[in-house]
Amino acid sequence: MDIDAFRTYLLDLQGDICRALEREDGEARFREDRWERRGGGGGRTRVLEGGPLLEKAGINFSQVHGSALPPSASAHRPQLAGRAFQALGLSLVIHPRNPYVPTSHANLRLFVAERPGEAPIWWFGGGFDLTPYYPFEEDAVHWHRTAHAACAPFGSDVYPRFKAWCDRYFYLKHRDETRGVGGLFFDDLDEGGFDRCLAFVQAVGNAYLPAYLPIVQRRKASPYGERERAFQRYRRGRYVEFNLVYDRGTLFGLQSDGRTESILMSLPPEAAWRYDWTPEPGSPEAALYERYLRPRDWLGLNAGAS
Repeated sequence: MDIDAFRTYLLDLQGDICRALEREDGEARFREDRWERRGGGGGRTRVLEGGPLLEKAGINFSQVHGSALPPSASAHRPQLAGRAFQALGLSLVIHPRNPYVPTSHANLRLFVAERPGEAPIWWFGGGFDLTPYYPFEEDAVHWHRTAHAACAPFGSDVYPRFKAWCDRYFYLKHRDETRGVGGLFFDDLDEGGFDRCLAFVQAVGNAYLPAYLPIVQRRKASPYGERERAFQRYRRGRYVEFNLVYDRGTLFGLQSDGRTESILMSLPPEAAWRYDWTPEPGSPEAALYERYLRPRDWLGLNAGAS
């Protein structure tokens, strides 16, 4: 089990994504904070704010360890209670300024739980998902086509399984809507051994920029006004709701005494809530609700799919 290989990969990926996003933005640059966790470990947080393209982008590497896993990690696996743990991962959220450019999120992580005299228990998790405000079908299809290609070498069942898991996970129960158009999500992954799982996680990480940048490039020059910005802020409120109510990564970070600024970097710089608001029928805003905030077979893999 080569944990150092995964660490090196994540740090290199963080650098690659930061450089690509800086080139795309053209002006803003990432600031870097290196931090240490009181209970053990630390990380490297990079945040960009106030760019002409990227209103806020955060890319956080962390590697932490402790004597016991927090409840968010052991609740569904009680056999892990009381074990020492090590967790390392890369998490990113991109909030563009232009409402026609979607928000995107990606996460790759490894957990290792150990007890003296016993074999370690380990698993990978992660994926990526897309949250548009003014969506385009070709963008959603491209996003999912890239996800499908990343999964294909590992079995024909991988994309459908992790795509469906993403639809279930990034779902706001209290709103009865998905957070966006989905992508991939997986957790507790240890099938086929460490090396095969590591190769799959790397394939997912390597697919993020090819999935996202073409969408950014297509939409970043789209004209917009205050109406579109107001709707973007309203929909960003849903993003905040999910991250603070449901997201297991947020809960793990806070319960494990992680760095609060890094954990909450995923939140948008501006968000809004309106009381009992609904979009006007037939409007561009209504199209998001009518066609995109529900699970769909974007690639036409299932007969009779919408």
